[in-house]
Amino acid sequence: MFEEIVGTSPPLQSVLSRISKVAATDSNVLITGETGTGKELVARAIHKRSRRSSRAFVSVNCAAIPRDLIASELFGHEKGAFTGATQRRLGRFELAEGGTIFLDEVGELPAETQIALLRVLQEHEFERVGGTGSIRTNVRVIAATNRDLEAAITAGMFRSDLFYRLNVFPIEMPALRERREDIPLLVEYFIDRYARKAGKSFQTVNKRSLDLLQSYPWPGNIRELQNVIERSVIVCETENFSVDESWLSRQPRATEPNRELGLFKRLPSQEKAIIEAALSECGGRVYGPSGAAAKLGIPRPRGTAAKWLSKRHRTYASATSQHSGHSPCVTPKHAAGYVCSVCRFEWSYANMWRSRTRRHRTSSRW
Repeated sequence: MFEEIVGTSPPLQSVLSRISKVAATDSNVLITGETGTGKELVARAIHKRSRRSSRAFVSVNCAAIPRDLIASELFGHEKGAFTGATQRRLGRFELAEGGTIFLDEVGELPAETQIALLRVLQEHEFERVGGTGSIRTNVRVIAATNRDLEAAITAGMFRSDLFYRLNVFPIEMPALRERREDIPLLVEYFIDRYARKAGKSFQTVNKRSLDLLQSYPWPGNIRELQNVIERSVIVCETENFSVDESWLSRQPRATEPNRELGLFKRLPSQEKAIIEAALSECGGRVYGPSGAAAKLGIPRPRGTAAKWLSKRHRTYASATSQHSGHSPCVTPKHAAGYVCSVCRFEWSYANMWRSRTRRHRTSSRW
């Protein structure tokens, strides 16, 4: 066992070799791989074998912190920086000073926090939220993600310069199905751990159960295996350890991703590009079974997709200086039918809703 990492398979040995090489340095590390493959264990192993092992290891799950609070969580805030900030608070980077900070799910960071993190990596300094002075930092950064960051860069969701700063030394974790020879060792390790906690003792492992465990594809990887073993230890009443086959044959019901929610979470510029692409694919059709609204997963229980576009227009208009101070999104050329660039973009989507477009051009009410 290598720093709580169990296994002897060639794919895992390659990972352990890379850990040994990079641990003694201060280089940034980016760990990629499917969920449940043990990325945090790798980060902890790197820290324990580094010169910083006597200092703090601070782990942050970027996906678990609301986007409005992530900057404060990472960099701290000053008293009065925002409503509820009743006192100064140190951020995770300050708590990890001299040690290592592990940014799990780094691909979920919002754009503004990506910029602040890039500054930390480049200049080794940051500012607390609401602060005016820069704070120097001496922290090693290890990041992890189960997302394809290069695809996120192409989609405009992740900064390429931040990716190159993080990806100094990449480590890719193999999925459990790619290292099946490690499953018996992992089964033995987890049985021993949970049997001791439960005050039980197992002399043998049922061969049929072991074969089943080795043939199962493990979509949840080691985390799923760990849960199955813990559950089996709890329910098993004999000294012959076995696993209920129904637990492994049961597949999670596939669900359609909520594309509408994913769309609303994006920046306006990214949202525009996605809508424009969808409408292009649908030949300009807004709603209906083959329309852009259906393609993007936008429901139509009340009103129409065009009303939704009108709502999004207000978001874009309020952020555009050309529209500040007046409600209608038309210019003095209104009589000639001229519509501003923001409005032209939005309302070109409503070609099949011309009556509403006409109303839009003549009404100041939104």
